[in-house]
Amino acid sequence: MSQGTYVKTSFERDTRYIADRIVAEPDGPGQWPVEPGRYRLVAARACPWANRAIIVRRLLGLESVISMGLCGPTHDSDSWTFDLDPGGVDPVLGIPRLKDAYLARDPEYPRGITVPAVVDVPTGQVVTNDFPSITTDFQTQWTAHHRDGAPNLYPAALREEIEEVSQRVYTEVNNGVYRCGFAGEQDVYAAAYDRLFSALDWLTERLTTRRYLVGDTLTEADVRLFTTLARFDAVYHGHFKCNRSKLSEMPVLWAYARDLFQTPGFGDTTDFAQIKRHYYVVHREINPTGIVPVGPDVAGWGSPSGRESLGGRPFGTGTPPGPPPDGERVPPSGNPLLGQDGMLRR
Repeated sequence: MSQGTYVKTSFERDTRYIADRIVAEPDGPGQWPVEPGRYRLVAARACPWANRAIIVRRLLGLESVISMGLCGPTHDSDSWTFDLDPGGVDPVLGIPRLKDAYLARDPEYPRGITVPAVVDVPTGQVVTNDFPSITTDFQTQWTAHHRDGAPNLYPAALREEIEEVSQRVYTEVNNGVYRCGFAGEQDVYAAAYDRLFSALDWLTERLTTRRYLVGDTLTEADVRLFTTLARFDAVYHGHFKCNRSKLSEMPVLWAYARDLFQTPGFGDTTDFAQIKRHYYVVHREINPTGIVPVGPDVAGWGSPSGRESLGGRPFGTGTPPGPPPDGERVPPSGNPLLGQDGMLRR
């Protein structure tokens, strides 16, 4: 998750990331070569920004060439930690805290320790934590290693529109819920609230007659919106006071979100238990008791969306990914809609 601070009672996200990239043909400083097996994606299922990288990696079939380490849903003020692993140590990187990989890159690293991060396994150094570039580079630079039938989530002909829509989704929705949740004054919160729901109204109008945000197949824009919608009722509606309506009370967005959730790669990477535990335990300035709500009931996520009537095909001429690899399946305790194979029950 990206770091943020209070500035004049408003939430401001620190977007000064390590901007190095992993590219197919490096030609200068800050560019690392695409190399299967060399890099490890460090993520956390609780974090919406990291969840995006998990989804894209799975949709493209990059599991065998980019390994993944998962941090637990909670962290202290110092670092995300590998408390889900035996002994609390990542089995590939051999470190207990993600901060160790940042310090291997820069012993005086001055900013927040964020996920997702891509780590160079041989040196143990973070290559990049620039979350927008991580997913677009998975799509454009790792093409030689995509699975057969992988979707084109970032088609050249639609990139300008994808970027335009994605930018509005990021500023107004992905970041908008945080702007509400961390507002320090009533008028600041009210302005953030109006701004968020204005954007959700715009999305409702856009998605009323089209199945996906851009074009007639899944794109990067849909991935970016989904991770916020998946957390809306469980966290943002109450915890962040985004309570004009629940997602389940916004028919178009609710159907759109269910359509994506039921698409392999989306719902099978969603861990509702970790999502709730992260926000309600870590944000003690908002939830001092650390009590994690039992609800909401997630059964509705499995109900038919009816969005097929709008046309479009999620994977275009491609195919859906198969079951998640062993060791990467969301447990039933995190998502009771998933079977033992990690796929949505039908």
